[in-house]
Amino acid sequence: MAPQRGNGWRWGVAALGGVALLLFPLVVADVYLQHLAILFLLWVTLGTSWNLLGGYAGQISFGHAAFFGMGAYTSSLLFTKMGFPPWPGMLLGGVAGILLALPMGYICFRLRGPFFALSMLALSEFLRLVALNWRDLTEGAVGILLPPFFIGKLPYYYIAFALAAAAMLATRLLVNSKVGFYLVAIREDQDAAEALGIDTTWYKLVALMASAFFTAMAGSYYANYMAYIDPPIVFSIVDLSIAMILVAVLGGMGTLWGPVVGALLIVALSEAFRAYFAAAHLIVYGVLIIVAILFMPEGVVGSLAARWPRGARPWAAAEAPAAGRGR
Repeated sequence: MAPQRGNGWRWGVAALGGVALLLFPLVVADVYLQHLAILFLLWVTLGTSWNLLGGYAGQISFGHAAFFGMGAYTSSLLFTKMGFPPWPGMLLGGVAGILLALPMGYICFRLRGPFFALSMLALSEFLRLVALNWRDLTEGAVGILLPPFFIGKLPYYYIAFALAAAAMLATRLLVNSKVGFYLVAIREDQDAAEALGIDTTWYKLVALMASAFFTAMAGSYYANYMAYIDPPIVFSIVDLSIAMILVAVLGGMGTLWGPVVGALLIVALSEAFRAYFAAAHLIVYGVLIIVAILFMPEGVVGSLAARWPRGARPWAAAEAPAAGRGR
């Protein structure tokens, strides 16, 4: 009976949170608060996407902005050059992210060491320079200005909610499947995983493709929501790639709900420190990472998990594939 009560508690909390998020823009009419909620949902998607690769598969990426920017430019260029509708263009932006991830993963995942992390960093910077200098296609530093597609923030909010929910659902299904157990085995000991017959290159590539797809979708959404993009914004190493890592690290790598907590912290801290640390956000990010490593190496969710009886944890079902990770 205990497991059933635990399952009821978990689903009850999840349902309550989902209903609260669905009703939020209907109850809270303040445009600024709705904007913050949209940013929160966007960061949930980005943090969840990065966590699938870095938290569960153990493949650290310092250049996930490459996928974000690829998705943003794909949907924007399809609209401005061909008149393709922007919201269906989000799916094509996600496909473009996968097509970008395939050669990177196929080459880098066959190597050991920091090659993938550094290659992703280089790829993001390379794409930024391409977008900056290929003016005939991308308008260069001028950027691309899009028309607003909705009046008010309500449609944008529910699209962001659907995207975040899809990313979390896909992560949960993947990490609770056979693939998820293989990814955790690869993260813990790749040599042992290969000795058991696991095709480590293929399963790491699966995680990368799923992560790239949702990151690129988030980039496409960002372009449509903000109605403007330029290379320094959508290929930013600090404001995107590092911030995604921070969301996962603060919330808890290798947990389903970690990016949700991390996204909430990042959005809240960004707004709280905007007036005081706007020019020193790198310092703030650095301090947060140091504090997390020293005092909460497993993140907020991971630290709570260490102090909470497993049967009573609301997030326990999503932890199962990651149980026993040695860090």
